[in-house]
Amino acid sequence: MGSQLCKICVYTGFALLSFCVLFPVKAHAYLDPGTGSYIFQMLIAGFIATAFAVKMYWKKIKSFLNNTFSRGQKARGDDA
Repeated sequence: MGSQLCKICVYTGFALLSFCVLFPVKAHAYLDPGTGSYIFQMLIAGFIATAFAVKMYWKKIKSFLNNTFSRGQKARGDDA
């Protein structure tokens, strides 16, 4: 009973949130030209930060991927 009520509440909340996002009321707001520039700068900064993090942890990422995919090959090789 409790889990059904929880599901109903979640679905109702999602439906209301979707309705509010899809059918917004009119907003008389002004976005100055600097806002687009700021958003663009944030996207570039996020890309550079991600690239730097991958560069710093590349050896760990590479060894993790090698270990993950080599296990599958070893298991198939043992069965054959």
